[in-house]
Amino acid sequence: MDWDVRAASFDEEPDHGLRAPEVRDAWDARLRRWLPIRPADVLDLGCGTGSLALLAAEQGHRVTAVDSSPAMVELARGKLAGHDAVVLRGDAAEPPVGEGSADVVLVRHVLWALPEPEKVLRRWRELLRPGGRFVLVEGVWGTVAPAGIPADRLAALLAPVAREVRVESLSGDPLLWGKTVEDERYAVVGTV
Repeated sequence: MDWDVRAASFDEEPDHGLRAPEVRDAWDARLRRWLPIRPADVLDLGCGTGSLALLAAEQGHRVTAVDSSPAMVELARGKLAGHDAVVLRGDAAEPPVGEGSADVVLVRHVLWALPEPEKVLRRWRELLRPGGRFVLVEGVWGTVAPAGIPADRLAALLAPVAREVRVESLSGDPLLWGKTVEDERYAVVGTV
């Protein structure tokens, strides 16, 4: 998929741009539950236009956002201007940051599209400090030719690199998506 082409219209999806106050508030509330209470270093991989990174920064976290698309990076930099955040161009699977540099690896709708997700999770684990956490928002979309990764599979892939893994269903909360959804959407939170 050409994310540079999609960048200009990416935020038109309610759960991408978080433009509707009720959608933005729903994601803000979820992030407050998933992210540490105290200011932390959050690494948002495959950040897109930076909507979740912005919420994390507004909550007082120090954010490093990474995306491979130059157009997405440009839009994210615009959103995050004036916040304690940096946006880098790079591969989500091999982000341009050092080992042990993050308290949280935050990823939404990226892991399912990467080859060898178990290898990627091991790499991301190296980026986390002791006591850090994964916040992975994923799903399975479509009925004819479903795409994505089921929650039980992702939880099993994360188990070898996290001491605690929790799955939270997100399908039943239409405020997160700006509409009612029928497919599987969830978050897996793993503590290392």
